[in-house]
Amino acid sequence: MDKKKKLTAPEIANLWTQYITDSMAICVNRYLLSTCQDKELAEILKKSVSLSKSHLEKVSTFMKNENFPVPKGFSEEDVNLKASPLFTDNIMYIYMQIMTLHGLNSYTLCLTTAIRKDVRHYFTEVSNQTTTLYNQIIDQMVQKGIISDPPIINNPESVEFIKGKDYLGGWFDKKRPLNGVEISGIFYNMQKTIVKVILELGFSQTVQSKEIRKYLQRGLKLCENQLGEMGKTLAQDHLSTPKSWQGEVTNSTEAPFSDKLMLFHVVSLVGVAAGYYGAALSAAQRKDLVLMYSKMIAEIVLYAEDGISLLIKNGWLEEPPTAADRQALAEKKGN
Repeated sequence: MDKKKKLTAPEIANLWTQYITDSMAICVNRYLLSTCQDKELAEILKKSVSLSKSHLEKVSTFMKNENFPVPKGFSEEDVNLKASPLFTDNIMYIYMQIMTLHGLNSYTLCLTTAIRKDVRHYFTEVSNQTTTLYNQIIDQMVQKGIISDPPIINNPESVEFIKGKDYLGGWFDKKRPLNGVEISGIFYNMQKTIVKVILELGFSQTVQSKEIRKYLQRGLKLCENQLGEMGKTLAQDHLSTPKSWQGEVTNSTEAPFSDKLMLFHVVSLVGVAAGYYGAALSAAQRKDLVLMYSKMIAEIVLYAEDGISLLIKNGWLEEPPTAADRQALAEKKGN
């Protein structure tokens, strides 16, 4: 009985979104595989491509069984496997770390919004696969000394309770040191922003469209400014920041991907970043951090909106499954 139930809106939306992102991942990871030198990294990329291909097959089956059209997504025409290397192996590891992390967070949400047993089973399986891949990536990064360790804080002598509103701080007065939750939010948002900077830097020197290049360069400046703000906040408490890796983007100008893929990739990451900033904001207990995150969210949402407009302008943005327009149906019937 459970499998005969019609897929809910969240279930179909999650499957649809996964198809788009996994089809893009296949293109990106096949190109990275064609240029990487590290044999352990090659195995990780091969495994990632294999998992993404299996996901497309399973999602296609779900969609077809529900009489939903399978998305177009991305394909062979969106990748140039003969393009010169644009990123070093170190950057590829950082990229895979963050993209796999995004996948883990997404699949958890997909699982918790699913009702049908077969869909829940599928996203449980995907989450387990991605967890194994993530651990493999981190193990290699630690072994090779690529990982950026988060800051360390001193052990407290005893349990303490907050004694007053001074803990929240004012806008301009002396601020208390960052707590562990706040440090975590800033550090990991910096790591995610670094990946956007790397992609915007590399894509801006290989994209064909002048308009999209200008957009990517604008995003590069925006993300670098936000990195600076977060880094300054950590530095005020003499805390370490993650390595930027920008210097390891090569000088290649040969496009490894279509303009469509490069623009979509950046816009999708920017959209996800707004959610991560929001999560960090909700956990922040210093007023200046609330102001910093609020400002960065406003900036990045506006940038993402302009990117979506560019995708629409070029006819590259697929429409997700949408509720029926009852008003239009009623007007059609009236005619």
